[in-house]
Amino acid sequence: MKGPTMTRMAVAAALATALTALAAGAASAQESPPAPEPPAAAAPAENGGAPPGLATLPATLAGAAGTWDLSLDGGRRRCVLTLALDAGPSGRMVRFPAGCRRALPLMAGIGGWLFTDEGLRLVDRNLRPVLAFARSPDGMSLGATAENGERYNLVPLQIAAMQPPAAPGTVTVTPASQGEATEKPAEPPGPGPALGLYALDRAEQKDVCRLEFSAPLEAGKDTAPLRVLPDCRDSGITVFDPVSWRFANGHLTLKARRGHAVNLVAIGEGRWRRDPEIGAPLVLRKVEP
Repeated sequence: MKGPTMTRMAVAAALATALTALAAGAASAQESPPAPEPPAAAAPAENGGAPPGLATLPATLAGAAGTWDLSLDGGRRRCVLTLALDAGPSGRMVRFPAGCRRALPLMAGIGGWLFTDEGLRLVDRNLRPVLAFARSPDGMSLGATAENGERYNLVPLQIAAMQPPAAPGTVTVTPASQGEATEKPAEPPGPGPALGLYALDRAEQKDVCRLEFSAPLEAGKDTAPLRVLPDCRDSGITVFDPVSWRFANGHLTLKARRGHAVNLVAIGEGRWRRDPEIGAPLVLRKVEP
């Protein structure tokens, strides 16, 4: 009897050891934290892959108001025009320099502009569409074809749709609330442009225009004269006709005789590019006289 009894005791001991190990493993599994879930895939950006907040084309009537660059496809002829929200006899008011009618004769028949579900339109004095614009494939401009087959591009220069939305939680400080809210101080902007001569480069064309930046005429003024030198080969700058410049909050603003404006930001080594960077590249660079 001694042999069988010892055998049964050994089997029982082994079984007890196995059950203890199994119970310990189960307890360990219950105490371990669950495996982290894989991160969710980022939602695709809208506006042709552009990050949110960087849209440059309007989706509403109010967003279309501002300054635009109208150009004839395949040529250098262009016109800087302003689409105003003011109501006129032919839709909304559109303003442009008189030289636009020479650069683009089609502008002589423009009486106003409209923004509809179909898009943005330049219309004649009878509200008949002269140019019916639609979003271009690049998502950065509008395109339209005239009755004679000419193709026109409309690029935003400074419109309401290009203004970045306020970040969540941003506090707008007004005179009444200045004692109640505190804004994080902004980083100081870089230095303004040096006075003197600048060359304008557009796309692959180099030194197509030269601009001379002068100092303010009066001490304490932040606006200074700007002169386009003779023999400028860029009709867009000739039509735009900048007469003054101003530097504030890191932006260099060129202001036209009729009030239009173009913003630029520094890119280093005395060079400035249009901001936002849309349409054909536009770069100003400091040159020696």
